[in-house]
Amino acid sequence: MPPRYDAAMTDRTKAGEELGRLAAEFWSWWLAANPTAATSIGDRRFDDRLDDVSPEAIEARRSTIQSFVEGARALHHSALGESDAVTVEALLAELASEHAQLQAGLHYWSVDPLEGPHILALDLEAFQPVATVEQGRAMVARWRALGPWLDQHATNLRAGLAAGLVAVRTPAEKVIEEIRDTLARPDEELPLLAPARVERPDWPASERDAFREGLADAVREAFRPALARYGQVVEHEVLPGARPDDRPGIAHLPGGAEAYAALIRVHTSLDLPAEQVHALGLAEVERIDAELEELGARVLGVRGRPAILERLRSDPALYFTTRDEVYEKARSALARAQEAVPEWFGLLPTRDCAVVRMGAHEEKHSTIAYYRQPAVDGSRPGQYFVNTYAPETRPRYEAETLAYHESIPGHHLQIAIGQELTELPEFRKHLGPTAFFEGWGLYTERLSDEMGLYSGDLDRIGILSFDGWRACRLVVDTGMHALGWTRQQAIDYMTDHTALAPNNIANEVDRYIVWPGQALAYKIGQLEMLRLREAARAGLGSRFDIRAFHDAILGQGALGLEPLRAVVERRLGTGRAADSGARYSGRPSVAHLHFPDRQLDRGPRC
Repeated sequence: MPPRYDAAMTDRTKAGEELGRLAAEFWSWWLAANPTAATSIGDRRFDDRLDDVSPEAIEARRSTIQSFVEGARALHHSALGESDAVTVEALLAELASEHAQLQAGLHYWSVDPLEGPHILALDLEAFQPVATVEQGRAMVARWRALGPWLDQHATNLRAGLAAGLVAVRTPAEKVIEEIRDTLARPDEELPLLAPARVERPDWPASERDAFREGLADAVREAFRPALARYGQVVEHEVLPGARPDDRPGIAHLPGGAEAYAALIRVHTSLDLPAEQVHALGLAEVERIDAELEELGARVLGVRGRPAILERLRSDPALYFTTRDEVYEKARSALARAQEAVPEWFGLLPTRDCAVVRMGAHEEKHSTIAYYRQPAVDGSRPGQYFVNTYAPETRPRYEAETLAYHESIPGHHLQIAIGQELTELPEFRKHLGPTAFFEGWGLYTERLSDEMGLYSGDLDRIGILSFDGWRACRLVVDTGMHALGWTRQQAIDYMTDHTALAPNNIANEVDRYIVWPGQALAYKIGQLEMLRLREAARAGLGSRFDIRAFHDAILGQGALGLEPLRAVVERRLGTGRAADSGARYSGRPSVAHLHFPDRQLDRGPRC
């Protein structure tokens, strides 16, 4: 008997193959369009170039994104299997995010003391190792390209000024200070020349000399003059017309309200009205304040939130005294977490995580820590960068929470696992919405307490401090960008409701100013993951397995919150259990919020 012809199966196979080609083409384009990110990931084909941020390149990027959208939408979704349907959803989401960020136009006005071009340039050396002569030549070419690249950024700022898109005063002043500090340092002290000091006995002498001289020439003739020009534009053109600190929100720019709505979706993966996010933040802050008052009274012996926060901020015994103490605490917390994770996760990464001190060029005005993913070529482990600047301002009680968020079981576990999911298309191993990455990081802060990782109740105050900090983000980000709050209002609110040191609060608020919407992702993602967990527990009862739940969350890469819900329900077999209304400790759910089909409507530029 001849084999039965299954038309549906054939259509599904063809659609899957077409999707595979489209996903591969998208990833190849993305890497070429983001060459520094490609290097950081471990793809070394583009080490000789920098991201093109010229108006022509930005317009070409828009056009390419639209062509990929058309290709994805042309696929017959009904013919795809479940996994391929998730891939189409993830691809359309990534394209929508790329488009929305271009439309928001941050490159025209955001003068950024955390990740501006003057900082990114000095960070390049940290994720571009040089082992071969060819890699050395590529580095010299990239260093030489820093001059035109910085000039592109200056040109964009001028174009923004002409369109009424202007930066905010205090972040601009910080950038000016950072550039001055860099220009005051001898070339030999800049990270860009660190590779020139490495002995390379296996290279021909002529190549060693050419490499050292090429880097030195590039820094002296390309980077330093262009950095000075960029600084002059910020100081003498941007700063005089900068928005005052009482108008820090993007809503004060042309098209800003529409841009903020789009950025909320970019970072949360949901269409959330700013006012609703603000109200959610207020409710979360109130709940966490009550927890802090109860624990603070028991641990510190003082009552009332103002007294507890004052004690947390003012008692020198609660703070580090040396940079080495900050660093060693991070290392010891990571080591403890590494031992515990097998009992809580089935999926575990093969790549290690290392603790790294944040560089002198960025530490003063940077956040307290960040994470950099492993290089897929094996040349670099995951890296937890900890800020050791002014250790007397770094609380001991927050150090463990910070380490678990940034390394294990937080960002390193999730990102390194994602890189090793061999059955996924490449783009799904690396890209995804902020709400997944940062929601997971925040989720693991309390999970780490369940895992027995915290040293004591004082460290548990750090959990509440950090949870309150992320809840405050919902309030102050929407407050500034949608509700007309001033910079000082945001600082005052965070001072009243978190134990963060004043310098960290100021740096955080300036981060929210230059990255509209990004800060919303943490709490929105965390709340949904907690809701999914309680729904799974309610649906499975005694069959609930925390390892299986975590593997379901992490086993399909970074997804938007609505597709994540569907994936988790399918993998755990909970189905309607997730609709049962289960909540985590009475926390508001975001799952009921409208999540329409993604589209790329061109809105006004801001």
